[in-house]
Amino acid sequence: MKLDILAIGAHPDDVELGCGATIAKEIANGKKVGIIDLTRGELGTRGTAETRDSESFNAAKLLGVHTRINMRFADGFFLNDKAHQIELIKMIRFYKPEIVICNSIEDRHIDHGKGSKLVSDACFLSGLKKIETVHKGGTTIQEPWRPKVVYHYIQWKDLEPDVVVDVSGFMDKKMDAILAYKTQFFDPNSNEPETPISSKNFTDSIDYRARNLGRLIGVEHAEGFTVERYPAVESLFDLK
Repeated sequence: MKLDILAIGAHPDDVELGCGATIAKEIANGKKVGIIDLTRGELGTRGTAETRDSESFNAAKLLGVHTRINMRFADGFFLNDKAHQIELIKMIRFYKPEIVICNSIEDRHIDHGKGSKLVSDACFLSGLKKIETVHKGGTTIQEPWRPKVVYHYIQWKDLEPDVVVDVSGFMDKKMDAILAYKTQFFDPNSNEPETPISSKNFTDSIDYRARNLGRLIGVEHAEGFTVERYPAVESLFDLK
């Protein structure tokens, strides 16, 4: 399946939180978008791996993504090594995305920065023809494929974005997808332990952070991304 965008997160809900409105907007514009979760979030304080599986499935339906898979890497303990890179290369070559969006390059959770580097390295290595891979269940050696660009969404830390996307009109869909993770976020009736993302302040921050980025570019809501190379345009008039 050829995808336009492949969004990757270390944990189920990373993609929704980081770029849910952006991918919802691109899907509305006719783009094919898929999500890969590296882990099942099994070390999370609230919920279980099984509830996260169900929640991520529901969130994917709400966003309208074309496919979602889980790599089942070890939450907290996966490595940026050859074995993990090869497994991601297989997926990159299978989906052939033009754009990959992945975790923040630096963040509070150790899996975020680690996952960011793992994905970035796998995207580069995926373009090398002398690395031979076969997709699961197949027999044919995959053709090399390197995405045109890798973007990193912004997570816990307020990193300075390099690119800001107008997502006005898509925040409701993003919030619906986030709140599909019922075990993870604010619920006044929950008996689960409190975590940094389970407070009402955190849930509220999703909207006001997007509003603040929107304010800075003159729109209602926006999502920010950092880049690995200079963004390029044909003309200065392409910039808003």
